[in-house]
Amino acid sequence: MTEERQYQHDFSASSPAMYDYERRQRKAATMIAVLQDYFSLPLSKLRAIDVGASTGIIDTFLADYFGSITGVDIDQKAIDWAKTSFGAENLFFHAGDAGALKIPDESMDVVICSQVYEHVPDAKIMMKEIHRVLRPGGVCYFAASNRLRWNEPHYNLPLLSVIPRPLAHWYVRLSGQAMYYHELHFSYWGLKSLVSDFEIVDYTVEMIDDPDKFGITYMLQPDSPRTRFAQAMCKYAYWLVPGYIWLLRKHGIFVTQKNVAHDIWSVAPVNHIQAQV
Repeated sequence: MTEERQYQHDFSASSPAMYDYERRQRKAATMIAVLQDYFSLPLSKLRAIDVGASTGIIDTFLADYFGSITGVDIDQKAIDWAKTSFGAENLFFHAGDAGALKIPDESMDVVICSQVYEHVPDAKIMMKEIHRVLRPGGVCYFAASNRLRWNEPHYNLPLLSVIPRPLAHWYVRLSGQAMYYHELHFSYWGLKSLVSDFEIVDYTVEMIDDPDKFGITYMLQPDSPRTRFAQAMCKYAYWLVPGYIWLLRKHGIFVTQKNVAHDIWSVAPVNHIQAQV
């Protein structure tokens, strides 16, 4: 199946969710809530890149907070749509390969990589590129689905990501949704290996404990049975949580330049330490 694990050049054409303003901007608001909680300075002092930007709806929201935001995606049609639909002085879009980003080493303070790893041909290469472009001490907002989950989110098919790949191809063809199962999810342990070059600052549990703070009440209502179940799963079977929100911190001391010459902000993230789970 090697030939099937190529880039999805026209993913937006088969995924109406990429054009869903409400859904995409809710995700963007959660990204901002997490990053504002982590950083001890305004996000407006930081430069960010969104790897897997698709139609740019998330990025136009992020542009209201970051000093600059660049959206990159292999899907040329999605990027063209973003360019014609959104405009701001600090917002940029480029069609490009997540595994070969055409930006300098250590030039970004923040990388957004949200529900992307399963789509690219080689997630390890993408993570190496993210590590390369991050400044020391910079972070990648990494939202990732767990392979070990009941319902596969792209096709809404029970156990699709869990069963062996040959059966998964047959299963998705039988459903009439695709000719083969392109997405390749990792388990919790596989994700830990994937991001081993980084320190993990784990927001998953905190978000489940306080869904209102992080803008996820559309999924989890505070003190609801569903939320209590999620909290119990985090405590007793973290490896079965359906998805994770991690900030991946590149080793090193983080500093960023203000717009005033020779005036340096020394930045220390607050409230979190390296995850021990």
